[in-house]
Amino acid sequence: MPDKKSTFLRKLVKGILYVFSGLLALFLILAIYLYCVAIDYPPKPKDRSSEQLQRSEPSPRFYTLKNNWFRKSKSGLYELYVEGEPYERGVINGKLTKELVVRQEDYFTDQIAKMIPSSFYRSFLKYFVAWFDRKLDKNVTEEDKEEIYGISESAAAKYQYIGSNYQRILNYHAAHDIGHALQGMALVGCTSFGTWDARSADSTMIIGRNMDFYVNDDFAREKIVAFYNPAQGHKFMTVTWGGFIGAVSGMNEKGLSVTINAAKSTVPTSAATPVSLVAREILQYAENIKEAIAIAKKRKMFVSESFLIGSAEDKKAIIIEKTPDTLDVYDPNSNFIVCANHYQGNLLVKSKGNTEQLNNSASLYRYNHLMDLLSHDDKNTVQKTVDILRNSKGQNNTDIGLGNEKAINQFISHHAIVFEPEKLKVWVSTSPWQLGKFVCYDLKKVFALRGMKKDQEICDSTLNIAPDTFLNTPAYKNLVAYRSMLHRISDGKKINPDSLILVNPQYYNAYASAGDYVFKEKQYGKARNYYQIALTKVIATKEEEASIRKKLVNCNKKLSD
Repeated sequence: MPDKKSTFLRKLVKGILYVFSGLLALFLILAIYLYCVAIDYPPKPKDRSSEQLQRSEPSPRFYTLKNNWFRKSKSGLYELYVEGEPYERGVINGKLTKELVVRQEDYFTDQIAKMIPSSFYRSFLKYFVAWFDRKLDKNVTEEDKEEIYGISESAAAKYQYIGSNYQRILNYHAAHDIGHALQGMALVGCTSFGTWDARSADSTMIIGRNMDFYVNDDFAREKIVAFYNPAQGHKFMTVTWGGFIGAVSGMNEKGLSVTINAAKSTVPTSAATPVSLVAREILQYAENIKEAIAIAKKRKMFVSESFLIGSAEDKKAIIIEKTPDTLDVYDPNSNFIVCANHYQGNLLVKSKGNTEQLNNSASLYRYNHLMDLLSHDDKNTVQKTVDILRNSKGQNNTDIGLGNEKAINQFISHHAIVFEPEKLKVWVSTSPWQLGKFVCYDLKKVFALRGMKKDQEICDSTLNIAPDTFLNTPAYKNLVAYRSMLHRISDGKKINPDSLILVNPQYYNAYASAGDYVFKEKQYGKARNYYQIALTKVIATKEEEASIRKKLVNCNKKLSD
């Protein structure tokens, strides 16, 4: 048997190794922090004179700076016009919208704190993101870096503990991609489609999309309809938010529109070019499909994405399907196109990831549902496009619960948008989600305004689309009550779980959430009942179904102990 002395020595060595390992880990984290977060390598603009400019406020909520302006419209949408060189655009954008830049970062960090309550894990996430984004600046154009740097001058100083203003705002442009990559089995279900020629009532192209990117309600409320007049490239518009120069939905003065839809991705090892910046480059520098494809080809991305491109010059729409190592172009060779969250082109349709996406996610269901809706009337209009984007039912008009990912409208949309590329007209939804009024902008008229000195409405109000009548129904009140109860649960407050069911009785997640709630209260029999009913409803994904079945097994185990 070992003597006490040798046992003590082994324990001592083990303890020293343990402490050394901890110090080594701490050193590595510190090294990552110093290299990737604390050290700041912003670009070096040649002309920094714009930093001395100050905005004017000719009237409440209307700001101007040289020819640039920013206002809040009566619709609730913020409207922004910026022009000039990259750094100048960024500085002016930041100065005009500084309150929104600060608030959007507040909303973003508040949501992260809610999702990750532990300050330790949030700190770890910071280092992970810093390591993951270590090559980000090498994959962003100098033009974009200068514009981001300009905006970052107006960011809040209180978040310096996360990183410098420039580093944070730059990294936020990859937030969509990182979340997409790390939650590849829980993709946000964006939907887009287009019609032209005989499928449109007046034969011209109509493209619609829901941008189902959800941070929280506050984040979605402060949308900016931004009109850019860059010193290089084409004028274009996007729907965006404070501090963000990427594009998720937009159209340029040549009638080229871009929308992005996430696809199944593997977990990458480091960042490349963010999807939104590729879409932004297409808007700024392409005027037809061929040029859009050329730009997408030359940029390396670290997640998989579909770019639905509508072109007035080509009088049709296609989808650029891009992964980190493959690019394909899907041309329907028809007069309509549909895009959910899976690939359709020959190169990627049979890939392993796409097959999993088709079999396990809600994407194929939404695709087929959209095809059915389009087939009901082959003559599409802007109003009909809006009606489809607002559709919250399942296939064959079945009730699958409010908020189901299998629906076109999941009540999480940051915005919905409709383009008429050949007419240079665009319609943007107002809150809540895509249920509010759709505001029409004529790009030719808006870009002609440039140095607007007087506050005025710039939309074409005669073409606005009225709010959805659903807003006046008991079902909408129930939806609001349902979401309010979910927020109360996430905040650790008490609710009556039966009330969740009462206000959304056909939604599987109402039963699953009620089951989770009472399981924590150790009411295992009641939880089992909720989970059993949830499994009889239309469940969005195979993963969610498996999760509910696993919870049911846990209930049975608890009840048998």
